[in-house]
Amino acid sequence: MGFQKPSHTFTKIPLKGLRTNSLKILFTLSFTVFINTLGYAQDIPPKQKPIKPQETPKEVIKDTTTVSVDSILNPLTNIKEVDSIKNDSLKPKEFLEDVVKYSADGYVSLNKKENKIYLYDKAKITYQDLEITSGIIVIDNNTGLIYAGRLKDSTGYSQAPVFTQAQNVVEPDSIIFNKDTKKAIIFNSKTEQDGFNIYAPITKRENDSTIFMKDARFTTSENLDDPEYQFISNKIKLVPGKKIVVGPTYMEIYGVPTPIALPFAYFPLTKEQKSGIIFPTFGEDTGSDRGYFIQNGGYYFAISDYLDLAVLGDYYTNGSYGLRVESNYAKRYKFNGNVAIRYENLLTSERAFPDFTQNTIYNIRWSHSQDAKSNPNSRFSASVNLGSSQFFRQSINQNNIINSQNNTLASSVSYSKTFTGEPQVNVNLTATHSQNTQTETINLTLPTLQMSVGRVFPFAPKVGSKKGIIQNINLQYNSRAEYRISTTDSIFGTSAMFDDALAGMQHSIPITTNFKVFNYFSVSAGTNFQENWTLNTIRRQFDQNTQAVVTTDVNGFDSFRTYNFNANIGTTLYGMFNFNKKNKNAHIQAIRHVVRPSLSYTVQPAFDQFYETYDVIDANGLTTDQVEYTRFERSIFGSPGNRYSSSIGLDIGNNIEAKVLSKNDTIDDAEPRKISLINNLNFNTSYDLAADSLNFSPVRMSGGLKFLKDKMSVNFSATLDPYALDNNNNKVNKFNINNGGSLFRMTSANINMSYSLSNDTFKRTGKDPVDRDKAEAIRANGRTDDLFGVTEDFTSRIYTEEDAERQKEKEKNLEYYNYKIPWNLRLAYAVNYSNTRREDQISSHSLMFSGDVELSPKWSVGASSGYDFLNNGFTFTQFRFERDLLSWRMNFTWVPFSTLSSWNFFVGIKSNFLKDLKYEQRRQPDQRLGN
Repeated sequence: MGFQKPSHTFTKIPLKGLRTNSLKILFTLSFTVFINTLGYAQDIPPKQKPIKPQETPKEVIKDTTTVSVDSILNPLTNIKEVDSIKNDSLKPKEFLEDVVKYSADGYVSLNKKENKIYLYDKAKITYQDLEITSGIIVIDNNTGLIYAGRLKDSTGYSQAPVFTQAQNVVEPDSIIFNKDTKKAIIFNSKTEQDGFNIYAPITKRENDSTIFMKDARFTTSENLDDPEYQFISNKIKLVPGKKIVVGPTYMEIYGVPTPIALPFAYFPLTKEQKSGIIFPTFGEDTGSDRGYFIQNGGYYFAISDYLDLAVLGDYYTNGSYGLRVESNYAKRYKFNGNVAIRYENLLTSERAFPDFTQNTIYNIRWSHSQDAKSNPNSRFSASVNLGSSQFFRQSINQNNIINSQNNTLASSVSYSKTFTGEPQVNVNLTATHSQNTQTETINLTLPTLQMSVGRVFPFAPKVGSKKGIIQNINLQYNSRAEYRISTTDSIFGTSAMFDDALAGMQHSIPITTNFKVFNYFSVSAGTNFQENWTLNTIRRQFDQNTQAVVTTDVNGFDSFRTYNFNANIGTTLYGMFNFNKKNKNAHIQAIRHVVRPSLSYTVQPAFDQFYETYDVIDANGLTTDQVEYTRFERSIFGSPGNRYSSSIGLDIGNNIEAKVLSKNDTIDDAEPRKISLINNLNFNTSYDLAADSLNFSPVRMSGGLKFLKDKMSVNFSATLDPYALDNNNNKVNKFNINNGGSLFRMTSANINMSYSLSNDTFKRTGKDPVDRDKAEAIRANGRTDDLFGVTEDFTSRIYTEEDAERQKEKEKNLEYYNYKIPWNLRLAYAVNYSNTRREDQISSHSLMFSGDVELSPKWSVGASSGYDFLNNGFTFTQFRFERDLLSWRMNFTWVPFSTLSSWNFFVGIKSNFLKDLKYEQRRQPDQRLGN
């Protein structure tokens, strides 16, 4: 770069040669010109006097004429102190605010004549927050400029400059920097801002906060030399850490221009939340004849650092529309949560057509959790998921397909408070909701109030531990008040849902004690007193005219009281079988069997005082029967019993464990590890001494097994009845073995199995497959695995640094990829058997599976499905394909059959800044098939 000097204009006089023969005339004319050049006209200028310093300083008049030079190259003004000017009381600002540090591996040359410093080979200069490393650096102290460039040799260029200022890094070919104004001109710069890689031939840096670029291109691709895509703009304004503003821009894909263009664009780079438009998805719904649609478009409001709001909407050309309001809130060390409200008005086909239908559905979800340390004595939590039973099956949002496989919706909002002291008092207020999406029945408790007083030991010693029956006597107070509503979808939210509501309160005072017998037996005994209050009773009578029983609901306060006695004795037995007596290096070292038997006795008195009778009278006025009933049949906590019970119960619990050594270990260099063979194999039954028949209750068995390094878990249970059935399949007081059958008759049984494995499962250091995002499934009360498939809301997926590191690790091990292709598989098997009244049938029998295979570091395929062995058909099936396109990603999901048959194709940029740049096509499920 050179300086442009002010031009000077010289008057040029053309001379014409004179022809003369007289040398004297020529000499005389020449002498005259010489005299006129050095002479003065008329007056002789006076002799100048020296200027003496004056006692009083006069105002210095500065010349107002300036010469326009690029401000970046302005040299410093050298102001020389004049004696006549009085010094200001403030010291003048120094040219350099900090020490300039520099170094180089090649050489450092100080040229005093030019007042420059030359740095060669791995040169480095540091000034305040500025750092420049380059092959060659020149510091011009005359102008305050710093020049940095590359080194050139026979192989090309090397040691390109790296310009670092604060948190910003620029890698250009060369740079000119003014260390006083902090302005710079950068050539062929490459910089990165929050995932944006920007290249510009010419960049002008005003200061550390504003950068202007000309003919720049930017992309999220890491390969700037050959990017998959890039945006070309003739001008860009970059404010590091805040924003990028670009002018007219068009897009190129592998160097090929596309018709995708924008007149301008704005990209916020701030770490803070910013409000903005959420770009929608466009498409056509051919399945339900809703026409063209705009889906998932809206606006995001960044209200504060603690609260945000997103308003999204869907619109179809046939008039269908949907509205969603979602909000997240959080306060550090206090609480966090989110709210989502969805409403959809669905029209199928067109009005006046015979297949036209209209349906309104909604869903409300709220999740709130409190930090446990914020208030240890008070806690509030919420998990709400309620709405239309058919919402997830009929919703026009594609990502709800997976949630459509959930058969229940559940909600709970609770507040608990603990009052410390002796005794401690606990108060809990809970509102619950349970909804079956198949039967569309809804059960609500609005609310449930529970109060309890901690255990009180009235006979305990003031000092020392409690011993014996008397000192261990303790009592406690518990109460529970509940308002229960049972309703259906059709009347939910109307006054009719309260018509059959039940309300009541239960008080209980348990008194217990415990002690040891023979040092090996633990004995506990106690009694429990209950008082039940209710606002719902009945009155029943027989109407002789209609020959029918008439039941009348009575609203008003009423109560009844019950009590019982119980005792329990139990112990623990241990059995050990050692295998290493003969072979110390045996794989199975020992097997331990733990048995926990217990025997209980319970007495339940009969409360006949709460029972009444009515007479059944025939048409002739004769009493044919007398029926007993209790007015507390509708009591929310049940009715008192009218039959005396004295029963003995038996419960046996078993745990079987083994100590094993690995194949390569010996007893000397490794500790045996403990594995569970049978977990909680339990048997329980009872015998009623006071019953006149059917004294034995069925034997109930349950247990669990774990295999393959705890990857496979099997849970099973069964009910065994000792009594036989008559010809009408009714239970009779006769043992089944005496009726020609087996000792027990299996009335029900079920087995549930789950298995999760991957390519690393059978390795010594096997790891579980990486779990997918579970947040959406948890909020919808769904499965946390992907046996029902995965969500199809690809637009909202956020890519993190962990995702990028995981992808780099795959590519790093590419040469070994063919030998260990990553895969994972999840299985769930369930079978239920029913034989209560000789049905002898399997009520349900299914196998569900889900798996993924990474064919290459960039190709992944997966499927979720199942088979119903009872109905001989496949359950909900989803195929998925995913392709990593470097800076882009492609996803395709397909539900090939069922009423939810659909597909979704998505291509979009990974970058969270450009995720609205996408192409998405989908086919919605045909809702008419499910009606």
